[in-house]
Amino acid sequence: QVQLVESGGGLVQPGGSLRLSCAASGSMFRINAMGWYRQAPGKGRELVATITPDGRTIYTDPAKGRFTISRDNAKNTVYLQMNSLKPEDTAVYYCKAQNRIGPDYWGQGTQVTVSS
Repeated sequence: QVQLVESGGGLVQPGGSLRLSCAASGSMFRINAMGWYRQAPGKGRELVATITPDGRTIYTDPAKGRFTISRDNAKNTVYLQMNSLKPEDTAVYYCKAQNRIGPDYWGQGTQVTVSS
């Protein structure tokens, strides 16, 4: 099993920044790529960004140019640096770890609210 714990969410004004963290523990050999997803009220969960163990990244359009995903393999932690935040970035942000040999793992989510 793998456990994922997100942190770093909160309330921020438009144009501000937040850094989310996702700490993984457990059977780390199971994990391949990791990523961040988000779910806004009344909407489905959507991909934000992913990163492979060797650092290759993928960003979806809402994240391009504003968000940066990074990974510290020594600390088993993935980060999402979010800059120039907009009200439409308000959502619960979830960390996901791709499981090499079974269902993917999800964290419990952290709330990000962008409001003045």
